[in-house]
This record gives sequence, C-alpha cells and structure tokens, in this order.
Amino acid sequence: MELNNLVVARYLDGRVLKGTTRDFAALRPSFHIEAEGSGEVFDVRAKQLKALFFVRTLGGDPERADLRGFVDGPAETQQGRKLAVRFRDGEFLCGYTLSWSPDRDGFFVFPSDAGSNNMRIYVVHASTAEVKAGPAAEVLANRVLAEEKARVQAGGAPSSTILPRPSVAMPRPSAIGPRPSLSIPRPSGLPLRRSGPPNAEDPAA
Repeated sequence: MELNNLVVARYLDGRVLKGTTRDFAALRPSFHIEAEGSGEVFDVRAKQLKALFFVRTLGGDPERADLRGFVDGPAETQQGRKLAVRFRDGEFLCGYTLSWSPDRDGFFVFPSDAGSNNMRIYVVHASTAEVKAGPAAEVLANRVLAEEKARVQAGGAPSSTILPRPSVAMPRPSAIGPRPSLSIPRPSGLPLRRSGPPNAEDPAA
C-alpha cells in the first residue's frame, strides 16, 4: 500500500483541520499539519484528537453512498483482523487492524470498504466507547446497524458514520508495507505558527 501524507484531523471538540503531515508517528505525543490553502503549520497534540484520517483527497466524494459494516469481507486480510469501533459521539467504523491493543493510546484501522477515500485511520483510544476485534467485531457491527435500522424505521435520523467516501486518487509520494506504524520524516523549514486549528467545516471523510 502506498502512503499519502494528506490528512484530516478531527478534534474531540468538533474542530477539523485538513492539510499535509510529514512527521506523524503513532508513538509521538504531537506532530505537525500544514493547513490546506494557507500553508500555516499547526502543532497537533494527539490526545486532543478523535481520529486522524489519511486520505486520497481532501475533498472526498459526497455523492457516494457508504458501504456499511464489513460487506461480507474476509475474517483477516494483509491489513490484519476485523475491528469495529464505536466512538463516544456515536460514530461507527468497521475495518481491519494490525495494531489494536486495549493498552495502547491509539491504533490504525484500514477501512473495510476498499474503495474508500480514507486510506487508513489512526484512532485515539480515549475517543472510543467500544472496540471489538475478530468475531466480536462482526457482532458489534450487526448490533449497531440493526439499532440504526430500527431507529430509521421509527422515524429517527440514522447515526453518522465515518465510513469514507472515495474520489479520484491523487499521486502518493512513498511506499509502505501492510504495517501502518512507520514514521513520516519531519518537515524542515516550515514555520510553526499555531497550536490548534480554526473552526472548519467537517470534511467528506
């Protein structure tokens, strides 16, 4: 799998920052994002995030209907075993992981939808309400989707998901194997100006 440095950072307080990172590593407490458009560089603290999305494009494709659950995917792939994540704010994600452990601060998930705009997602563990791996992930996915179906049939709105929407892939600068914990070289010569992003519209991620 190739690595794209385009990212969408979603904060716990709802803020969103879109841009490029070159120094993210899962074991580091902070990294930098050069904001889309302005080029302003932000110091991002991982503990303030809900998740970090590595994306093909920053715009996504709002016309695409999300594929739900695991879409009858295999129990394991080269990206690892099945994982289902329910966030504290109600959002839901299905994918595969090589790095999830309940004692880690965060972990990577490869979306189960192979056509996703999201290439991989770094999930901050503190932002989750429930995480299940292996066969238990299927059980959680089926339960969440059944609850949503019942809510819609009762006239309520479906819960939001972060199952991604793809668009035409942009060139990606470097190659990476199936394990997603590789560090990205830290940028040089970029002025650090801000420690947090301004309010922004939620991306189509």
